[in-house]
Amino acid sequence: MIDFVTQYWPHLFAAISVLTGTVAIVHVAMTKDDVRAATGWAGVILLSPVLGAFIYLVAGINRIRHAALATRMGARRGLLTTDDAHVLDREEIGALYGRRYMALNRLGDGITRFFMTTGNAIELLGTGDRAYAEICKAIDGATKSIIVESYIFDHDRIGLRVADSLIDAHRRGVQVRVLVDAVGARYSMPSIISHFKKADVPVEAFNGNVVIGLRLPYANLRTHRKIIVIDGATAFTGGMNIREGFATEFAADEAGRDTHFKLTGPAVHDLQTVALEDWNFASGERPDFSSPSNIFPKEQAAPCFVRVVSSGPDAGLETNQKMLMGAFSVARSNIP
Repeated sequence: MIDFVTQYWPHLFAAISVLTGTVAIVHVAMTKDDVRAATGWAGVILLSPVLGAFIYLVAGINRIRHAALATRMGARRGLLTTDDAHVLDREEIGALYGRRYMALNRLGDGITRFFMTTGNAIELLGTGDRAYAEICKAIDGATKSIIVESYIFDHDRIGLRVADSLIDAHRRGVQVRVLVDAVGARYSMPSIISHFKKADVPVEAFNGNVVIGLRLPYANLRTHRKIIVIDGATAFTGGMNIREGFATEFAADEAGRDTHFKLTGPAVHDLQTVALEDWNFASGERPDFSSPSNIFPKEQAAPCFVRVVSSGPDAGLETNQKMLMGAFSVARSNIP
């Protein structure tokens, strides 16, 4: 056998190259929607026999599948299955905005997991100082549950301020779960994760231990979400990570500028569903963060129609793009 391999190794290598390359390129053609990405990966595979297929296996296949996938399929309406009164149907959209927006709503129903709901209210938090103050205030008032998911959660003065509020909530009996991306957690040293662990707060690094944990094929898949949900009733989301670089209190004129939002209404349930699915993937735990479905009135003083559109790090990376293209297609006068 050794003699056979020694004599015919070029032929064996060629056969393996053809086989692995063919399988990889077929997979690229079947799964990559973006033509440039498909062409690039096909080139890598063709120009680097075997090695190219291995690189694609590690870095090119988006195949995280949450342990909660079955829950997703069975709960298409997020946590609104017992409170359909908040879900807007196409006729309501058409009556308010016309048939073009009925088509946009139909697109959203087809490519997202959550429906358009009414009874929401959104408050713009234009600065980091205001956003972090509102977040800490909400955490300090929590009585039941808090889920935090963030790409970056720095071990700095703002990070410790938010972390200590979460630790205090945990000590008074609130269910607290903190999920920080494994890469984002290393933007500051020591990691904020160790601070939570010392206080026995349930905390996980999203998609960490890619080698030891046998998750090497998912090494390039990160969570860039910024979601905080308090008692299933109030949510914070937007572009700000948890770090002092966004606060003029510490960064003065050099403070980063981004936008964050405070959200109340039934769409909060959908944001919580997304964060809890990511927590379940990272920890294997499915905490019960349910809250009464009747806590949101049908109408508010200035109700907002909201649909939660989740994309990545698993399937659905193009969902946001598709929704934006749909919105552009119905525009008639301007796109700010």
